[in-house]
Amino acid sequence: MDAKVRVHGHFNGLKTTLLFALMWAIIMLIWWATGGSRQTLSIYIVIGLITTFGTYWFSDKLAIASMGAREVSEQEAPEIYQIVRELSAKAGKPMPRIYIASTMSPNAFATGRNERHAAVCCTQGILQILNARELRGVLGHELMHVYNHDILTSAIASAMATVISYLGYSLMYFGGGSRDDRDSSGGLGLIGALLSVILAPIAASLIQMAISRTREYDADEDGSLLTGDPEALASALNKISYGAQTTPMRKTAGTQSVSAMMIANPFSAVGFSRLFSTHPPTDERIARLMQMANEMNGTPIAPPTYSTRVGR
Repeated sequence: MDAKVRVHGHFNGLKTTLLFALMWAIIMLIWWATGGSRQTLSIYIVIGLITTFGTYWFSDKLAIASMGAREVSEQEAPEIYQIVRELSAKAGKPMPRIYIASTMSPNAFATGRNERHAAVCCTQGILQILNARELRGVLGHELMHVYNHDILTSAIASAMATVISYLGYSLMYFGGGSRDDRDSSGGLGLIGALLSVILAPIAASLIQMAISRTREYDADEDGSLLTGDPEALASALNKISYGAQTTPMRKTAGTQSVSAMMIANPFSAVGFSRLFSTHPPTDERIARLMQMANEMNGTPIAPPTYSTRVGR
């Protein structure tokens, strides 16, 4: 990575670590409260890892297929290629594959288990409403998701949430220890089982979503360090938020599975549902980015000029 651009330590990284620790604590609490055996815990850890491995390993292919996106050449999308080539070279990373999805709902995402298997996808909608500077801000954000290994982070969180859910359901219906252990645990075992099956999966989902929100803040900050232009990303988020409301994305199994990867939540999240949102509130993200812009010498860094926009 360029000497002037670095992914620095921030409190969001600490928050992610603490949230993972909390998920692990919930797993151990359920296991203890229901008299679970080591064998039971081991089985469900293995199940959690297996069920999420495929999603992680083939994340790029699955996400692209879910969105019905197609790979484009540099002749078809010269501006995107120029921006991504510049930013990936600046970060010292290989050039990812470029895709475009036909939906007119404005959004973008990057996926892939590592830098060498990365893909960046923009919707037609986002290409319609953003200028070159704003698009550069968005692509910087998306590339940092790959460079920060957020797909792996998400897979681990999903695996742990799966362990919590399966462990709770299993111990509720079958018990986890020997017959004598279950008899001696009495009411404690029953209460623990009830709590595990009702509250634990909800807690796991809340923590999983909180981890996702911290990774979004990180990608905002680190992407803005990469582009040197946090104000551009703030402007883009404002347009995307409005565009997503006026041209909402059709909710399907495919789009729902990819929504957590997108730069902005393509579906509405208001009231209580915001607790389960994978993205922080847009106004808070914009406020942080504008504060960051003011701290970067008070003036945004002028990005380079790019060629003609994507042909449509």
